Amino acid sequence: MIGTRLAEMLIDAGYEVALLSRKPAASHYRSFRWDPSAGQIDEAAVRYADYIINLAGSSVSEGKWTDERKRDIMTSRLGGTTLLARELAKPNHHVRTFISASAIGIYGDSADRVVNEETPPAPAADFLADVSRQWELAAHEVDQLGIRTVILRIGIVLSPEGGALVPLARTVKMMAGAALGSGKQYMSWIHLDDLCRLLIQMLEEPQWQGTYNAVAPHPVTNQEFTKTLAEVLHRPLVLPKVPEFALNLMMGEMSEIVLASQRVSAEKVLRQGFTFEYPHLKSALESFYGEA
Repeated sequence: MIGTRLAEMLIDAGYEVALLSRKPAASHYRSFRWDPSAGQIDEAAVRYADYIINLAGSSVSEGKWTDERKRDIMTSRLGGTTLLARELAKPNHHVRTFISASAIGIYGDSADRVVNEETPPAPAADFLADVSRQWELAAHEVDQLGIRTVILRIGIVLSPEGGALVPLARTVKMMAGAALGSGKQYMSWIHLDDLCRLLIQMLEEPQWQGTYNAVAPHPVTNQEFTKTLAEVLHRPLVLPKVPEFALNLMMGEMSEIVLASQRVSAEKVLRQGFTFEYPHLKSALESFYGEA
C-alpha cells in the first residue's frame, strides 16, 4: 500500500523508480527479482539505485498469529533487510541513502505515557516490539557501512486502499462501529500522503539520519478515533464498546494491535523541518470521505 503510493509520488517528482519483487510482472515500473527467503537478488538491482527504500514485510494484521505466521512476519522483515545489507557491503554501487521501515510497535503498550525515539524498546516478550527491534538492528548493518541510513517507526497508516482504516470504516458505515476494549488506548496515526512526503524529504535532504517516529503530531484515543470517523461518515455510533475478552477470542494474540496504547511523539520530525499536510485526524479522514 505504501510502496504503490510512494512510487506514484516519486514519479511525479521526476524520479525513476524500480521495484524489487519476488514475481516481477509487466508494469510501467522497471522491476528486479529478489527472493529474501532464499537470499537471492538480481545483481543489477543495487547497482541501479541511488537510493533504496526498504518497506518489505508480511502484514501483521492478516490472519491469527500462529507460530508459523509469526515466523513469517519476522523472517520477511529480517530476510529482506539482511539481503540488502549484504549487497550494499559489496563494491561497485552508488547508493547514497538507505531508508528502512520499522514500526511504533517497538514501544509496546505505553498506556497514556508519551514515548519518543529515546524511549527504550519494550521487552522481547512483546512480539511486535521484538520484531521491530530486530528489524532495526538489521538496518543498522547498513549504517555501519558508512551509508546514510534512516529508520522510520511508522504508526497506523490511514488510507482507504488498505490497512486498519478499511475495516474500521466498513463497520461504521454498517452502523456497527464501536470503540475497542476500554477505548482509552492511544492510536498514533499518519495519513498515507504525509508518510510518502516524509519519505521523499528524508531521501532528498542529507541532514535526515538515524531513527524517527513517522506519526502525525496529534494522536487520539480509540474512542476519539471511532467518534471522529463516525462524524465524517455521517453515521451514528449505536453499539457499546467491544469488550477486550471478545477481541481476544476473535483475534488471539493479534488483539494487541488494537488494544495496546501507543502515544507517540512526532516532535523530532517537526524539529527537523517536516510540515504535515494532515496534522489532525478529522481533516485526514475528510480527505478520504469528505464527499461521502
